[in-house]
Amino acid sequence: MKGIIGKKLGMTSIYDPSGKQTACTIIEAGPCVVTQVKTTDSDGYNALQISFGDKKESRITQPEKNHFAKANTSAKKFSKEFRDYSLEKNIGDTITVDIFEEGDKVDVVGTTKGKGFQGVVKRHGFHGVGEQSHGQHDRQRAPGSLGNSSDASRVMKGMRMAGRMGGDRVKLKGLKVVKIFAEKNYILVSGSVPGHIGSIVYIQK
Repeated sequence: MKGIIGKKLGMTSIYDPSGKQTACTIIEAGPCVVTQVKTTDSDGYNALQISFGDKKESRITQPEKNHFAKANTSAKKFSKEFRDYSLEKNIGDTITVDIFEEGDKVDVVGTTKGKGFQGVVKRHGFHGVGEQSHGQHDRQRAPGSLGNSSDASRVMKGMRMAGRMGGDRVKLKGLKVVKIFAEKNYILVSGSVPGHIGSIVYIQK
């Protein structure tokens, strides 16, 4: 496996010579610094810890400062371990978008937008109970019946009801690397990527 940490910048469109449009997400990937190398002998497994984004000096703790000093770099805001990294890297090395090539298929991990407490229509795609009638109103977006009455006398577990929506960790597999701008550390992947603009995502292959 190989991977990098990035920040979602937004979406755009790419056109090929035939005029076909491809919707793409722009991600600022790296440069990331290798801040720890874990091996089977010392830690029980092989992994690289890479870090991205500078952290404010006022928010750095002393243990963090010592940890990043070993890699001869400033304190970083985001760190992520990648198991069994396929590229040979040492502590302090820099990882950029050059580890990927145009046409590669990658997996992108992100956190979806948080939408707060939502009803069943938005959360589960319900159609509501129906139109208003005499003695019945404000039922268009209601969940309807929740099950039996006297037999179970309770709401069964797993019932689709209103509740908090979003904020889930999601992995999208098999997204195509459409274009790479190495000088700007930009990578364009096909389709949408979970998260709001400015959110942190992990790209791995």
